[in-house]
Amino acid sequence: MHQFDKDLTLEKIDSFSYAGQVSDNWSVNGVPDGGYLTAMLANAMMQNSHKNATPIVTANFLRRCEPGAVEIEIEKMAASRQFDRFQAKLIQSGAEKIRAFGTFAKENLECGVESCEAQSIKMDGPEDCVLVPEIPGYTIFRNMDLRLEPGSAGWMSGHLSDRSEIKGWIKFRDDRFFDAPSILLVADAFPPAVLSRHGMVAWVPTIEYSVNIRNLPTSKWLKCVFRTRFITCGLLEEDGVIWDRNDTVVAISRQIAQYRARPN
Repeated sequence: MHQFDKDLTLEKIDSFSYAGQVSDNWSVNGVPDGGYLTAMLANAMMQNSHKNATPIVTANFLRRCEPGAVEIEIEKMAASRQFDRFQAKLIQSGAEKIRAFGTFAKENLECGVESCEAQSIKMDGPEDCVLVPEIPGYTIFRNMDLRLEPGSAGWMSGHLSDRSEIKGWIKFRDDRFFDAPSILLVADAFPPAVLSRHGMVAWVPTIEYSVNIRNLPTSKWLKCVFRTRFITCGLLEEDGVIWDRNDTVVAISRQIAQYRARPN
């Protein structure tokens, strides 16, 4: 079993609650990655849905989560011929840490029209990009092979860009295939886009995170771009698009996060 699957394992308590263990294998500066936590919640919701195509998952981060035991409670909000809708709560030490909402569609729902008005980004292959090294406390990079396009990697050596944009490639180091939960991880696995323009900042914690999966990929490598356009009153948005190596769009994402600059 791949490490990610081990770390998503849930024990069913009853029809609508599960026990799980948040792993330290997917941490960012010692804190479990929000994409990994969202994948845990989505896993619980998907186990109760008969419609698991093109999920839309939104997570609201209420309090910081830590590695350790958690309980996940789910509730079915609505069901129709086309969609199942759930909400899920992640509870740790008696406190609700995350609340998520999931919409899961029927297979081949209204697929008669396909239109793409945004082209896949042109980028060198992963072998020509800059490897993000393993960093103490950033265990996610021990398990994910992340390669940044050279123009997006300058911040690591003090060379900043005029755009808050990060582009690159990502795959599991153990070559695990990509499914819906793992795409939720990928969409939050890159360094914040603001680093490319503003350099290392004090803190960029996620407040709200939303991912809409459009297609499951057919390649081990995924090509990603993340962009921030506005920082206002300590808040920023980060929009992302993920493609596979065949330039098929896999997912679109948005997160709202706090921005705290390093003190001078």
